[in-house]
Amino acid sequence: MTRTRSSSEIRDASRREIVRALVVQGTATRTELAHTTGLSAATVSNLVAELREAGFIADAGTDSAGTGRPTTVLRIDGEGGSFLGIDLAETYVRAVVFDAAVTEIGAANVEIDEEWVSVDSVADALLRAVDLALERGGRAPSDILGVGLGLPGLLSTDRTGTVATPGWAAHVRRLEDRVRPRLPGPLVTANPLQAVGHSEIWFGAARGRSSAVVVNLGTGVGAGIIVEGRVLRGATHTAGEWGHTVLELDGRLCRCGRRGCVEAYVGVPGIRHTLSEVDPDHALLQLHQREFIEGLRDAVGHPPVAETLARTARYLGIALSDIVAVLNPEVMTLTGWTAWALGDALLPAARIALAERAPELTAARLDLGVSPVQVNSVATGMAVLAFENHLDSSALARRVRSRPGPRVEPPGPPPTASSAPQPVAG
Repeated sequence: MTRTRSSSEIRDASRREIVRALVVQGTATRTELAHTTGLSAATVSNLVAELREAGFIADAGTDSAGTGRPTTVLRIDGEGGSFLGIDLAETYVRAVVFDAAVTEIGAANVEIDEEWVSVDSVADALLRAVDLALERGGRAPSDILGVGLGLPGLLSTDRTGTVATPGWAAHVRRLEDRVRPRLPGPLVTANPLQAVGHSEIWFGAARGRSSAVVVNLGTGVGAGIIVEGRVLRGATHTAGEWGHTVLELDGRLCRCGRRGCVEAYVGVPGIRHTLSEVDPDHALLQLHQREFIEGLRDAVGHPPVAETLARTARYLGIALSDIVAVLNPEVMTLTGWTAWALGDALLPAARIALAERAPELTAARLDLGVSPVQVNSVATGMAVLAFENHLDSSALARRVRSRPGPRVEPPGPPPTASSAPQPVAG
């Protein structure tokens, strides 16, 4: 049974729609916001007043193009607050500070090595990245209104976190407990796949679409799934682990311990495995992950590399066809550092394989391409989630109460005979 949303939840969702529209469009009048969001003019006016009082919306001049009186143009006030988005991946942690207009103002990367790290070393790397990002963005910890942390692996609501990859992420809840008290603001956590979904809804190919799938390609792979304009989280908040669906029965061993997973063929270790099958002595096999992918990109015409990419593209297209058959999305977009490096080389053959395998009608109008959001989409999506969390009614009310208002002098005592003004002698 679908739960009916409360009036407060509907209002919170409407508030987020207005902020999102202004962030994406840059400026808009109240009438334009009503048209973009589908909200009534009265609702837009009321929510704009709330957001202005909270310091998130400011005037951007007037529009005199119409026949009536000039209309106020609105914008997001970037100085209204700052948010922190953190992408904790298998091989690195990236922290990014954004202003309220979701403009990056400071960032830092710290590399980690999934082969040897402990929970404590990952926590230290994360906190070091946060400190560097704040310093580079010129923000104090007290300036941060919310923090979004993308946690890798098969995250479970069970705080023992026994189902997760890579190895250290089996203790992901202990990691969260370790860093939460030292992060500069209220914390929201999510699967990175859901983070990239939010990033695409705000800034990418999923904007304005009812159904979309955002496929993240990197060390691991997965899919952010958008249904009826909302990111699917699932019963245990783990939706999107497409990388651990089966591509080949009893196939290659995956990092999760099972065999034949999609990730074992189109994740970076899987692509490396394919090249080793094509040319076991190839020089690129000696490189670390990012250098390996960059090497493939720079050698697409080299026969062993071309064969590796052709096989990878076919694996990818076949794996994507299963998503298309089940969800029938309007758009499917590839994101992540592997997709940005190799997307153009993989797409032609992947499209052919997808069309061959997906039911005809599901793929007939599918828009498949590389995401236009070629920044760290996990960090961006997590900052967006932290911002959305801050925009709920209770958080916004606390912010309004805490904002300094105009100074009002307290009334003094009533005048007495000695203190009352005396007439001037003439």
